[in-house]
Amino acid sequence: MLALEIKDLSVRFGEFWALEGVSLAVPEGAFVAIVGPNGAGKSTLLKAILGLVPFRGEVRVYGLPLRQVDPMWFGYVPQIKTFDRSFPALALELVLTGLRRSWPFRVSPKEREEALRALARVGAEGLAERPLGRLSGGQLQRVYLARALIRKPRILLLDEPATGVDRVGEVDLYRYLEDYQKASGATVFMITHDWEAAHHATHVLVMNRKVVGFGPPEKALTEACLRQAFGHVGHAHGLFVEGSRG
Repeated sequence: MLALEIKDLSVRFGEFWALEGVSLAVPEGAFVAIVGPNGAGKSTLLKAILGLVPFRGEVRVYGLPLRQVDPMWFGYVPQIKTFDRSFPALALELVLTGLRRSWPFRVSPKEREEALRALARVGAEGLAERPLGRLSGGQLQRVYLARALIRKPRILLLDEPATGVDRVGEVDLYRYLEDYQKASGATVFMITHDWEAAHHATHVLVMNRKVVGFGPPEKALTEACLRQAFGHVGHAHGLFVEGSRG
């Protein structure tokens, strides 16, 4: 069964085409690593899948047009966190915004239990009562991941989730994602600049406003695809090939 089917998806901002004619068919349970240079439209693609930007073309989720899909099917961890870190709020409250459409100024015992369970899933139950302004970058990423997972999403969309996370935390992050996917059968899309993400992926999407390569890592991460996407092998080759030696 296809979790996501995209046909001729294009997104335009003024005179600039962020995406042009993107088509994909992603099976249920896939783990898709999305790679490409800055400005390749990777974040825009995730936002189009979520219906956050207007687009041309078609997006179907489990066979349904996007407009008919329950938003709770999606879990999303954005790259840029827009909240005010001086806002006097707790990590547990941020997690609960994954269930509510407004800030939870009052938390019921049942909601608290759900939030603690989501935080425990990412090894962050000890952060529940921590003010957001006192969280490190890595801790904040875990809280945002818990916020996405509390929905028990069928499709999880992650925009560079390892940003601000040290090496140990990054390994833990991938383990949490794999554990959730195995337990739920969810489909995962993850934008990354880290070659090791390919090791955790069933599929890799190489893109630069268009689809350059898509498939298993050994087929998508070829020198030809990387050269076409990045304009040269250089940096990209080091990320995805040379880096794997160490």
